[in-house]
Amino acid sequence: MKVLIVYAHPEPRSLNSALRDVAVHELEAQGHEVQVSDLYAMKWKSEISRTDFPLLDEQTRLHVSNASKVGFNANALTKDVRAEQEKLLWADTLILQFPLWWFTMPAILKGWVDRVYSCGFAHGIGDHSDKRWGDRYGEGRFEGKRAMLVVTAGGWEEHYSRRGINGPIDDLLFPINHGILFYPGYTVLPSFVAYKTDRLDEAGFSTLETQLRERMQTIETISPIPYRRQNFGDYLIPTMQLRPDLESPDAVGFSIHQG
Repeated sequence: MKVLIVYAHPEPRSLNSALRDVAVHELEAQGHEVQVSDLYAMKWKSEISRTDFPLLDEQTRLHVSNASKVGFNANALTKDVRAEQEKLLWADTLILQFPLWWFTMPAILKGWVDRVYSCGFAHGIGDHSDKRWGDRYGEGRFEGKRAMLVVTAGGWEEHYSRRGINGPIDDLLFPINHGILFYPGYTVLPSFVAYKTDRLDEAGFSTLETQLRERMQTIETISPIPYRRQNFGDYLIPTMQLRPDLESPDAVGFSIHQG
C-alpha cells in the first residue's frame, strides 16, 4: 500500500513530529511505501491568490473555482500544487496529521486543501440530474482510497466527550472527515486522537506510541466511519436532505449522516 502523510506542525522537536516518525516507521515495517508532505518544512503557501492561476488574465475578476478548473484542465496550475495532486493520485491512503488549534486544523493545512483540491480534480466532477448530484460524498476522484486523521489535543478526553464543554470530538472533526475527506470519495477511517498532549510524560508517550503503532497495523482492515453515500437513495435530490424515514428518533446533528 502507498501512504501519503500530510503533516502540519512548525516544530521539528514536537510530539507531533515524534508521532509522525512512529507512523512512518511502523507503516514501512509493514511493507508500505510512505511519502510525507511536511508543510512547514516545505514553506507551503497557504493563501489562494491570483498567482495560483497563471492563465488568468490580469483584467479578469478572480473566481477561484472557475480559475482552478481552467488551470487544472489545461495542466497549468502551479508546480507545487501539481506535485501534491500527483502524490494524492499515487497514494492508496491519505493521513492528515495536525494539532487541534482553535477547534480545527492549522491554517497552513487548510491552505493546502484550498489550493490542492482544485475544481475538476477534487470537486466539480460528474453530471447533475434528477437522480444524482455530481460525483461526491462517497464517489469522486478518490473513491476506493482510504483516509484518516491523526490529531493531537491539549485538552482532556472528557472535555471532548458527548457532554464535554468543547463538544464531542467526532462533531468537531466532522467538517474535515465528512467535508474534506468523504466529499471527494475517500473511505474515511476513525480518527486517531491523542489528548492531554501538553502534559505527556515518558510513560504516557510510550503508551501513545504503542496505540499509534497498533492503528497503523490495522489501517488496511479497520472498519470505516459508515457515512451515507449521496447518490444511492438516502438523500432527496435536488434538496440533498436525508429522507425523513431514515432519521432515528435518537439521531441529532451530524450523526444522521451515518447509516
